[in-house]
Amino acid sequence: MSQLRVENEESQTKIEELQSKVKLLEQENLAKEQEITSLSHNNHRMEAEIEKLEAGVKDAKAAAEESAAHGTQNESLTRKLQILEEEAEEADKNIRETSEKLRQTDVKAGHFERKVQALENEREMWENKYEEMAKKYAEVQKELEDFRREIENI
Repeated sequence: MSQLRVENEESQTKIEELQSKVKLLEQENLAKEQEITSLSHNNHRMEAEIEKLEAGVKDAKAAAEESAAHGTQNESLTRKLQILEEEAEEADKNIRETSEKLRQTDVKAGHFERKVQALENEREMWENKYEEMAKKYAEVQKELEDFRREIENI
């Protein structure tokens, strides 16, 4: 019996040891589950952060492509602006040339207007002289006719 008691005591000690090991293992298991939950939560948070960063990268790539497109468009607009400036300079040159030609034409027109006026004045003078001469001719004709009649009457 004493052996049974010893065995019983040993078994009791063993059970207590095993129970304490079970408790310890349960506590470790609980700690591991909490760690797993924490790591799982961190994993989800990190995945969300990765998705957010990937979206940011995608947006940055889109912005870079848009910037490149704007750069190309900017170069195109710069070329168009340069062409328009050259065309404006050419148009300005043409305007200056046309203005000079117009000024010369105005000067010539003024000169010809004065010449026309002078010729009209001269024509009027000649018409007046013609009328005077026509009157004198008519008078002389009349005198001649009167003189002829007088001579015939004599």
